[in-house]
Amino acid sequence: MRRVSIFGATGSVGTSTLDLIRREPEAFEVVALTAFSDVDGLAAAARECGARIAVIGDERHYSALKDALQGSGVEAAAGDDALVDAAQAGAEWSMAAIVGCAGLRPTMAALKAGGTVALANKESLVSAGALMMDQATRSGATLLPVDSEHNAIFQCLAGSRLEDVARITLTASGGPFRTFTREEMRGITPAQAVAHPNWSMGAKISVDSATMMNKGLELIEAAHLFPIGLDRIEILVHPQSIIHSMVEYRDRSTLAQLGSPDMRIPIASALAWPVRMTTPCQPLDLARIGRLDFEAPDEERFPALRLARHVAGQGGSAPAILNAANEVAVAAFLKGEIGFLDIAMIVEDVLNRYSAPAPCRIEDVLDVDARARTMAGQVMERLTA
Repeated sequence: MRRVSIFGATGSVGTSTLDLIRREPEAFEVVALTAFSDVDGLAAAARECGARIAVIGDERHYSALKDALQGSGVEAAAGDDALVDAAQAGAEWSMAAIVGCAGLRPTMAALKAGGTVALANKESLVSAGALMMDQATRSGATLLPVDSEHNAIFQCLAGSRLEDVARITLTASGGPFRTFTREEMRGITPAQAVAHPNWSMGAKISVDSATMMNKGLELIEAAHLFPIGLDRIEILVHPQSIIHSMVEYRDRSTLAQLGSPDMRIPIASALAWPVRMTTPCQPLDLARIGRLDFEAPDEERFPALRLARHVAGQGGSAPAILNAANEVAVAAFLKGEIGFLDIAMIVEDVLNRYSAPAPCRIEDVLDVDARARTMAGQVMERLTA
């Protein structure tokens, strides 16, 4: 049995991971499950899979969680420190799927414990990439990418040397507004932005996909995971989301990973690695699909791509500032407080106003994150005044 923990167990990635575990219960023992505020979802999942520990991030819900787990034998805990403790509770394999920078501390704790960390929380690697990669090296932890694009690259690199890679291409669906003009984007509502044409995802990542900030964050991630040089990592819009990424080698062979747009496929790749497991996902039917289309990304209509590539080149604290400002702006958009086009504008404004030394510790990253969030709030106040 492989001992596993899932951080962010009630989100889309977490529930997909549990679905796969449920299909092969003899292969996995669940150590810890966590959620931020979904007490009912967390308690039900912990009871079903027999988790040893269930942690609710929001301490205000501790009593409710404890009551929901009464008589189950599952230990209840709450708060940031409990999340870190759960990351060091003896799992061999951990799914890091907490959305946003909130997942940074438990992800770092899991890496420090030296097991295998399946990374679905892109914001952690964006904000603290150098620190995370260094921690993985020092502890001997294995970091497996779960984002469909990075997992595709990981699969295409299997058995090959990174020095033989000429180019990596991240594919992007282009989101629901791929063909919209800037003027047409002005009136976009949160309901429209979360309706992704191909993928079933949470609200935050869906908005990031709509602005294409998600692809910008993935560019920064790829630069850490596959260090071949930023100038050799490209983005290509592929509306069908069938080719998830490509690797071109110096002999001009290009390998692509294809699959239906279902997150259980890359999750299964990481969950069973280095072997394979059966999934319930739809088999690929290229004859039915009929065609695959490609186009260059438009950084004028989607300036988040330009901003992300710029901060990827800067390094240091710039990616953490970009990520924090984006999280604040997306949350405000989802509440109807700002417009769709305001998201990238706020991020750029914060990047122009705030800089900080390169972080040396996680505490430095969290400090930069907090200051950037405060500044993003101030920018929004001026915008909406």
